[in-house]
Amino acid sequence: MKLRLVFMLVLLVSVLIFAVQNAAIVEIDFLIWEFRIPRSLLIFLMLLIGIIVGWFSKALSKLP
Repeated sequence: MKLRLVFMLVLLVSVLIFAVQNAAIVEIDFLIWEFRIPRSLLIFLMLLIGIIVGWFSKALSKLP
């Protein structure tokens, strides 16, 4: 139980450090939309999209 707590704390601190170091605002142009968001949020969103695409492709590959 304590090992899990330590792992979660280390992960949380790592994510916080990453977010603070990548707080610069970046501009994104997509078709007709334009967004200004922090770089760390952009990276997390791309990770989330990648996870979702991977999950869907794995689910589709299991179909008969």
